[in-house]
Amino acid sequence: MDNFIVSARKYRPATFETVVGQQHITNTLKNAIRNNQLAQAFLFCGPRGVGKTTCARILAKTINCTNLQPNGEACGECASCKAFENGNSFNVHELDAASNNSVDDIRSLIDQVRIPPQAARYKVYIIDEVHMLSQAAFNAFLKTLEEPPHYAIFILATTEKHKILPTILSRCQIFDFNRIRVDDMAGHLASIAGKENISYEPDGLHIIAQKADGGLRDALSMFDQIVSFSGGKVTYRSVIDNLNILDYDYYFNITDSLLQEDTGKVLLFFDEILSRGFDGAHFIAGLCEHFRNLLVTKDQSTLKLLEVSEGIKNKYLQQSQSSPVSFLLSAMNIANQCDINYKLSKNQRLQVELALLKMCHLPSAFNMVASPLTATSAADGSLKKKPDTSTVTAPVQTNKINNEAAVLSDTPLTYNTTKSQTVENKQVTEVKEQAPTEKPKIFIPSPSLGSLSIKIPSLTDTGKTAEEAAAEEEDPYLKGNDRDDFTMDNFLQCWSDFATKIKADGKKNLVTIFIANAPRMIKPYEFEIVVGTKLQENLFKEERPALHNYLRGRLKNFTIEVNARVDEQEVVRKPYTAIEKFQYLAARNPQLVDLRNRFNLDFD
Repeated sequence: MDNFIVSARKYRPATFETVVGQQHITNTLKNAIRNNQLAQAFLFCGPRGVGKTTCARILAKTINCTNLQPNGEACGECASCKAFENGNSFNVHELDAASNNSVDDIRSLIDQVRIPPQAARYKVYIIDEVHMLSQAAFNAFLKTLEEPPHYAIFILATTEKHKILPTILSRCQIFDFNRIRVDDMAGHLASIAGKENISYEPDGLHIIAQKADGGLRDALSMFDQIVSFSGGKVTYRSVIDNLNILDYDYYFNITDSLLQEDTGKVLLFFDEILSRGFDGAHFIAGLCEHFRNLLVTKDQSTLKLLEVSEGIKNKYLQQSQSSPVSFLLSAMNIANQCDINYKLSKNQRLQVELALLKMCHLPSAFNMVASPLTATSAADGSLKKKPDTSTVTAPVQTNKINNEAAVLSDTPLTYNTTKSQTVENKQVTEVKEQAPTEKPKIFIPSPSLGSLSIKIPSLTDTGKTAEEAAAEEEDPYLKGNDRDDFTMDNFLQCWSDFATKIKADGKKNLVTIFIANAPRMIKPYEFEIVVGTKLQENLFKEERPALHNYLRGRLKNFTIEVNARVDEQEVVRKPYTAIEKFQYLAARNPQLVDLRNRFNLDFD
């Protein structure tokens, strides 16, 4: 029986043209060889199984080929190419840095570099997993890597570029290998299946390519496994059974049940998935991916992001037509939160079932929002139609008020008016009779501000005199929409809310101003805040326009003014030096001077 060779070794690319999915790198290397512009050191970095070591070997073989082809490929027939393929070339050396990572190994390599090549132009050193070298080995390698002999070329390969010293990176030409696309990988597997006379289904090859996550070596290993499992027939069913992959049909059926709000069927599907041995985290991650695929299928421009076979793509196109975007976005958010909280939950099954039940009721929630019906506080819980407010008219002010409102059109005023400002006198009379004679005072409890606390004085009135109140009653303008009454409690509540807002914005210097002292009313609608320094006064002046807009909008009174005043206190300079401390104590106790003179004491 012939020795079996795995597909990853048997079909390893031998030329640049046969490398899968890395055309941007192979074209660059071929051009460099044709133009004789080879660098002294290359760094190939990227995920596992994408062709880093393969390209390094092809490059080493090609640059020593004595019969280079016009397209930049090695001939494969010359003595150098034959020696490389047989593994007995003296001009190509491979070093595994994972097991040879000491400084002595690098010194041994440096000693070999001094020996020129034999019957070849270049001597190539391929160092795999170079990030495993120790710090001392990297330092010993620096000088040789920067100024090697003209015949020496170093090719370094790594999966973790961030672990390599910047001094090494600066001495290399860096090539970043991409993850291999699903379509390219599936096409390569199909070509191998054709050479090996293996029957296959395109859906099965696509599943293998997706499971490989961009690594062709992993895909080839899974391909060999499926061939052995299925007896030479790679089908969609054999792939999902052997690789423990959840069938697409489960996700399509569950999504249909979610859209139909069939909670029983959804929970039964999930129970069947668990009974087949699949983990809840695996299922919820796959459901997120399914919703994402439905979302990208909605737009023709994003259809290329769907990396599935044609048969599965048609199913996605069909189901996306009946899946609203709002449902998909909300369901993705719910599933993502479930995925995040899954490992922290003590009852993980309940975590997934709760997420599925939330998704089941999304269509009803969207229909309720879109419908003109809204839930009321009826005892039977039925839906009642919203009251029609189009015929309710607000109290209409005099012509003077309307003229002033037109002048202040740039002020953010909001009026509760009808469809038209012109109403019949009869309607106005009815509304005035129904309007309350006095505005009710609504006291809102102060929310918790965390570390913020404001000293609220005990005030029960707004400081108005009887004459001012009588004047406002007589003058309708003073009681217009731009000058509503408010209590001191209302004002301090708004002050606290604004302090919380600026704290959330990260303005720490302003927060200390707002929480140090409560503002004091000087006269109606005019307040004063005391600050400690001139700098605080300037900071407050910069923030005052925003404060005014906030207070005036919340209290509906556009005559509010808040000013800052510096509390000038005499600054007492504390003694700092030894002489100053002595003078301070001597002023309080003159006997210290006699003590100093008697013993001839001095300061250090």
